[in-house]
Amino acid sequence: MGRIVGIDLARCLALLGMITAHLVQGSDGPGGVGTVFQVVAGRSAALFAVLAGVSIALTTRARPDRTTADSRRGLAARAILIALMGLFLGVLDSGLAVILTFYGALFLLAIPVITWSARRLTILALCWGLLSPVVSLAVRPHLPGPGFVVPQPGDLTDPVMLLTELTITGYYPVLTWGTYLFAGMAIGRLDLRSATVRRWLVVLGAWLAVLALAMARLMTSSDAAREELVSTYDRFGGVESWAELDHSLRIGLYGTTPTGSWSWLWVWSPHSGSIVDLAHTVGTSMVVIGLSLIAVQVAGRGERWVRVAAGAGAMTLTLYAVHVAVVAAGRSDALSAEAPWVLDVRLHLIGVLVVGAAFALARTRGPLERLVSEVSGAVRDSPGVRR
Repeated sequence: MGRIVGIDLARCLALLGMITAHLVQGSDGPGGVGTVFQVVAGRSAALFAVLAGVSIALTTRARPDRTTADSRRGLAARAILIALMGLFLGVLDSGLAVILTFYGALFLLAIPVITWSARRLTILALCWGLLSPVVSLAVRPHLPGPGFVVPQPGDLTDPVMLLTELTITGYYPVLTWGTYLFAGMAIGRLDLRSATVRRWLVVLGAWLAVLALAMARLMTSSDAAREELVSTYDRFGGVESWAELDHSLRIGLYGTTPTGSWSWLWVWSPHSGSIVDLAHTVGTSMVVIGLSLIAVQVAGRGERWVRVAAGAGAMTLTLYAVHVAVVAAGRSDALSAEAPWVLDVRLHLIGVLVVGAAFALARTRGPLERLVSEVSGAVRDSPGVRR
């Protein structure tokens, strides 16, 4: 199967959303948090992870010239390379929670299930989304608290800490983020060229997203529930009122919830890993993917122009790495005073779109995408490891 332009468009939107969440400012929205930030925060990164699952499903489809073992080797190599890139980006003083090392570790979860059908993967995603937040909430009181670590090569000297951050306590813990991966793989196993599938992605995704928010409102509406959440919030000095907690929840929880109450399972907050968070962001991801596929279908003969406009979606790894590097440079003392515009969100968004369009017009891949593809392909097809 060739590239599906609608998936590239969704991937482009995910990248733009993540960049916006990194750089946008403002306090004009509800709860004193910027409206644009509240729209993209959490949802963009989740979409990025769901699309990773879609891509894995598309690239590991059964082929007569490739065994399942071949696909698993190639995927493992891809995971390791992406994780290593994340480690080296973590050295930069960007102030960003670089996702790539977590992302690479997440890929490893897909290896045992790359042959599963859409139905089995859907059931797995549903069960994982319901159970993994419970397991996380039960286990974390017995582990060191979140260190808010951006993994870098030096952390390899403390493998236990690094493994704990990557899997349970970090910014994008594999334990709960497996929900996104499996949901994406289930989507990727569907016939994405079918108009019916596209429409159902939008309908079911919207239903799931709205239902999750309704559940959050219902479960946290009573004074008793709010008092319990306020009293157990243990981040950054705590809070004294529901208004203060509401403000903090709108900003996000940086990967995990507090552990003092089971009520945290039903809280909506970006990057919280609660049941509500996982359900809502899987739903919004389905909507964006479905609408992106429909938009390309409606474009008809204009699909090639959509391919160019969304060219960034075909090279998100390269552009994400460049974005992190530019943000790190913009935060440096040497540059921040002379060129504050380097951290302007509009500059980053326009730059990403222009570079992506240029590569699409040139019909060439991003350098990091090419590197990962060639290395993982060589490992996958190496005759020396075949039986």
